[in-house]
Amino acid sequence: MTNKIHKDVFLRLTQIVGQKAVSSEQAIANKARGVGPRKARAAIVPIIPVSSSTWWAGVKDGRFPKPVKLSERCTVWRMSDINALIEKAGAE
Repeated sequence: MTNKIHKDVFLRLTQIVGQKAVSSEQAIANKARGVGPRKARAAIVPIIPVSSSTWWAGVKDGRFPKPVKLSERCTVWRMSDINALIEKAGAE
């Protein structure tokens, strides 16, 4: 039996819509207050510059591609679907 490796690349939501950077000072303050990101992280530049709530609304009404559920807590999108969305937007 041979193992097949899926050739498509998957993207998480933060890789699509981006995320703001959190400095170590902000992370410490967040941890003390019990809100927000508690670890420092780098910014991720968005591929599609919309908010996550706008993204999910677009998925619901069919403007954006449907996700793939890898597990109960892991939702991803195929890069080929995101590329097709960008090409479609560029053609309009």
